[in-house]
Amino acid sequence: MKMIDYIKDKGLFLSINLMFFIIISSFMRFAKAAPVIIFLLFCIWFFPLLSYMLIEYIKYKKYFNNVENILENLDRKYLLPEVIDDANFMVGEEINDILKVLSRDMHENVKYYKNIQKEYREYIEMWVHEIKTPIASSKLLIENNNNEITRKINIQMDRIENFVEQVLYYSRSDEVGKDYIIKKIELYQVVKKVIKKNQRDFISKRISLQIDDIDEIIYSDTKWVEFILNQIVGNAIKYSKGKEDKITIKAKKIGNAVVLTVQDNGVGISEQDINRVFEKGFTGENGRKFGKSTGIGLYLCKKLCVKLGLGLQIDSDINEGTKVSIIFPRTENIAES
Repeated sequence: MKMIDYIKDKGLFLSINLMFFIIISSFMRFAKAAPVIIFLLFCIWFFPLLSYMLIEYIKYKKYFNNVENILENLDRKYLLPEVIDDANFMVGEEINDILKVLSRDMHENVKYYKNIQKEYREYIEMWVHEIKTPIASSKLLIENNNNEITRKINIQMDRIENFVEQVLYYSRSDEVGKDYIIKKIELYQVVKKVIKKNQRDFISKRISLQIDDIDEIIYSDTKWVEFILNQIVGNAIKYSKGKEDKITIKAKKIGNAVVLTVQDNGVGISEQDINRVFEKGFTGENGRKFGKSTGIGLYLCKKLCVKLGLGLQIDSDINEGTKVSIIFPRTENIAES
């Protein structure tokens, strides 16, 4: 709070006082009062007035400086009403009371919408678990009636199952911290499960698979890592060229980190799209061309990697392929702890 701003704010008040003083001093001058009397009147009038304004300015400045300092040191600014010091003047007390009322109302609204979000998430999770039963039953019927048509239906059922799984993980993505267990994982086992899950697509699209040096140990949550890897492998399959397609999965230990790489020789990603692939809902040129992209998969992978403390990098050249790397950091440090 600057002095010049305070004076501007009190400008009307000072102008009125000055106007009345000029009027009264004009009458006194007309009545032939001595100049010294008029000067004394000015001092008696304005000295207490300016002194009061100075004291008020110091009081306001101290209050607002205190508020600004608290705000600067607060990570969660909305907690200001809870930690602000009591004011020793009426206006400050009124401001504090208003802030506390606003804070209570905000917390009630946040709680209300959190409950709505929780109920919606619980419904989605229940719906996902319920719909898995008819999907599993349908796939069992398909296996018992194996022919060309049912094989095509099975491929579509796999796609539906993947979309349902994506919905489940998306609904849980904000609660990763409450739903994961960090433990020792054999990377080979995770890769093996993901490959098995996508084996029909590998066979139907005649994509060759090369797995190199994945006998590494990582420390993370199995189900979340499987989901992330499944999304990446699914993308590699989806954006294959359709001729001499190949996907290579390999791992390498670099310092205290293990880097798992999924590389394909598919259609690749254009230069203008590569920096936006992790944006929610972004489908890019390939998404429009293939007509199958939701723009959620890589966004969700990035979000989950951030929550789990993993790195995620993507490199690509158009018509040459894409390389996606998942970085599992500080494995040795976690093992020791």
